Amino acid sequence: MKFFIDTANLDQIREAQDLGVLDGVTTNPSLMAKEGITGEKNILQHYKDICSIVDNNVSAEVISTDYEGMIKEGSMLAGLNPKIVVKIPMIKDGIKAIKYFSENGIRTNCTLVFSPGQAILAAKAGATYLSPFIGRIDDMNWDGIQLIEQISQIYAIQNMETKILAASVRNSLHIVRCAEAGADVVTCPLSAILGLLKHPLTDIGLAQFLADHNKANS
Repeated sequence: MKFFIDTANLDQIREAQDLGVLDGVTTNPSLMAKEGITGEKNILQHYKDICSIVDNNVSAEVISTDYEGMIKEGSMLAGLNPKIVVKIPMIKDGIKAIKYFSENGIRTNCTLVFSPGQAILAAKAGATYLSPFIGRIDDMNWDGIQLIEQISQIYAIQNMETKILAASVRNSLHIVRCAEAGADVVTCPLSAILGLLKHPLTDIGLAQFLADHNKANS
């Protein structure tokens, strides 16, 4: 399973890259605004800056909701760097745009997915990645992980090539459960990735090893 970091913060991206397990980055207009990145020129430059840090897979989201607008905007984003994956919303014109980009060799990430039916449509259109928002589903008292399991089963049975990119992942347990459910990728905050490092028995064991070493060498 690949690890993407869901942020537009360059320092966090660098830290995740230095950890040695980062496979990509996902962003959206809200994350850009959070970092104070506004204006088309600044946003496009920021995407270039992100691409200079990571090896591949930088999801850049269109803000257009009509077919022509998504094609124009997505083509511009893809032209910034070969690492760019064009992020398209799960709407009717979005499916049409995904089909266009698929036929023209541009990778896509179908976002805002909340049902198996939507997942089937995105895969049929040729989406490279599919982003089910599991945290938001949990917020509605449904089971986001169950959705990952359903999509994984459907894709396996139907030999669909679209990769499941679990999004709205909020904690370390979400990451583990996504791996169990068959997600190909998770995208999450840096804190969730770093949380996988933590276990009290690791801390206790390391402290004991160091104490024994100091005794033996005192």
